[in-house]
Amino acid sequence: MLTYTAYIAERPKVLTSAAVVFRDEDGRVLLVRPNYLADGVWLLPGGSVESDEDELPREAARRETLEEIGLDLAPGRLLSVDWSTAPYRPPMVSHTYDGGVLTADQLASIRLQAEELDEWRLFPVAELPGRLPGTLARRVALSLEAHAAGTGPLELANGGLVDNG
Repeated sequence: MLTYTAYIAERPKVLTSAAVVFRDEDGRVLLVRPNYLADGVWLLPGGSVESDEDELPREAARRETLEEIGLDLAPGRLLSVDWSTAPYRPPMVSHTYDGGVLTADQLASIRLQAEELDEWRLFPVAELPGRLPGTLARRVALSLEAHAAGTGPLELANGGLVDNG
């Protein structure tokens, strides 16, 4: 008979991430361009949840925002939770939070984490599908729709709505 510790060690693993959707006064979305991915790939500010250190997704979103763009801002409401799979990694649960509208002063004070990021930029919502990877593009689009409608958080799977019916 397995001990509880041995049983847990044999269970499947899941990664967890947290990201924040920041907008400017014109509704454009802030994206960052990492230097560790193919050229032209953009992401939301965010990253891995340090679950082995008991970090909550909301705490990770704030920490990653501070590390990546130098802004120490508490994330707003949870917009979506997305279960995504890929052949090259374990499943991932991604939490997307509302970051609100950044002021001109906040935007001017952004300082990139040079070890991971090359650039940040504001993009109109219509341009996001061409900048973000497929699953993330769908997740962000649905999260922005939920924000505008005052609904959510959304339950997603691979960037699409889960059919609850």
